[in-house]
Formats: sequence, C-alpha cells, structure tokens
Amino acid sequence: MALYLIGDVQGCNSALQRLLDKISFSPSRDTLFLLGDLVNRGPDSAGVLRRLMGYGACAQCLLGNHDLHLLAVAHGARQPNRKDTLQDILDAPDRQAMLDWLRWQRMAMLEQVAGHEILMVHAGVLPSWSATQTMALAKEVESVLRSDSLGEFLQQMYGNQPDHWDEALSGTNRLRVIVNALTRMRFCTPTGHMDYEVTGGIDAAPPGYLPWFEVPERQTSGVMVAFGHWSTLGWLGRPDVLSLDTGCVWGGALSALHLESVNGQLQQELIQVKCEQAQKPG
Repeated sequence: MALYLIGDVQGCNSALQRLLDKISFSPSRDTLFLLGDLVNRGPDSAGVLRRLMGYGACAQCLLGNHDLHLLAVAHGARQPNRKDTLQDILDAPDRQAMLDWLRWQRMAMLEQVAGHEILMVHAGVLPSWSATQTMALAKEVESVLRSDSLGEFLQQMYGNQPDHWDEALSGTNRLRVIVNALTRMRFCTPTGHMDYEVTGGIDAAPPGYLPWFEVPERQTSGVMVAFGHWSTLGWLGRPDVLSLDTGCVWGGALSALHLESVNGQLQQELIQVKCEQAQKPG
C-alpha cells in the first residue's frame, strides 16, 4: 500500500488525472490525502469532486478556504467572486450530492506513518495549539458543517476578528478563529495574532509577524505538519514541515508526496506534473 499527500488541486481535474497516472495510483491499494482547496479557479471543479467521491475511503480530503467558499455560495451566504469557476457544480444535476459529500470532509487529520505523527491541515496551526487540540477544535467545526445549523454558520463564518485564539472564546467567534487558522493563515505573531492579507512568500512577512511554522516553541514543533494553501511558498520539505501547494492553478505544478516506511524509516518522494491551467493569482 502506498500513501500520498497531494497539494491544492483547485479544479484542475486533468492535472490530477495525469498525476495519478504518473504514480500508478490504484484505489484498491493506495491512499490519497488531499490537503484542501479541491475546487475553484481551475476548469473542472465538478470533475474533481466526482472523481474523489468515486474513490471512496481511499481519498481522504481536507476542506480549504475555496471549498468552504463553495458551500457558502451554494447556501446564499456569500456572493460569487468574479474569478470563481464553480458554476459547473452549482448547475449540475448532482449538485446536492457533491455539496453533501463536501460538508462531510475534514478540517484536520492526524495520521501515523512509519512511527511518525503527521498532522494535516489546509493552511496552518496556531502556535499555542498542540496536535491533539488542533484535532479537537477541527471537530467542532466539522460538527457544525454536518448539522442543520450549516446555513446559519456560513452566514457568520467570514470576518477577520477575533484575530487570535482565546480559550474563553465561544459561539461564532470561536468557530471563526478555528476556520481562519486552519484555512487562511500564513503569518502570525509569536502570540498568535493572525494576518490574512499578505499572500507573498516568507520574505513578505509584515513587521512583527512570522510564517506560522517559524514561531519559536510552537506546540506542534514535535509533529510533522503537512499543509497547502501557500502557493508562493511552494514546496518545502523539512523534518517538521511539508508544504505542498505548488501553484498548479497558477501555471505551476500539482504535487504528490509519496510517504513510505522503509526499515522503520520514513521515506519521501516528491512527484509532480505541470499544469496547463494558468491564472493570475487573486
């Protein structure tokens, strides 16, 4: 059995097909972990969702900001962006099946591979959160996404405040901070105040801010964390951090990281395909 982590697909179904062909993916043998932003900006978001739905349990998927945006637009909680490419889902005869499948996907995952814990999120983890707390907080959001309160939650999900975590937070403010950290964050201060505006690489950090994974003494420093979301960061393979959004939809590549236990050691192999889709970031 092979295990693969895959970065942001964003509706690039043909690139996903070519990547799966390149790794000789077999649904009966292998497992895919997709790190969120399954849809939007690429040409075939519906094709991506139908493909992943068809793979069943061998495709484990996170929700990214674009996936939550789709749910919000579909429920009338958000207006479409002029650059959205979601209409193929919204107009599809199987629209409801795709939306229902999407709301049952995960906000975070924690897996054991070759004796190593790997925490998977779409964007980031606040420095005060342990892997265990991250999973518990992710489940709070997942519970609401799967409930009858989904529409109300989506109406209140967006906003930049509060911009940091506080154990005393409750209700909408609590859920909003969790969602923003897991699906939007790139930079934060050592005290966990988040920035949502800067989309550049590491060198673009605002004064007083750091890439979230560079914050000293973050509680997940002893766990390997895999994430997407940050196309201007690109591939980063450190013992503690795996960044896998390599900008497929912006004319970059779609990446899969093959993880395998060899004699008890975790081995990594990065596999990429170029993407024919090229949009301007925004």
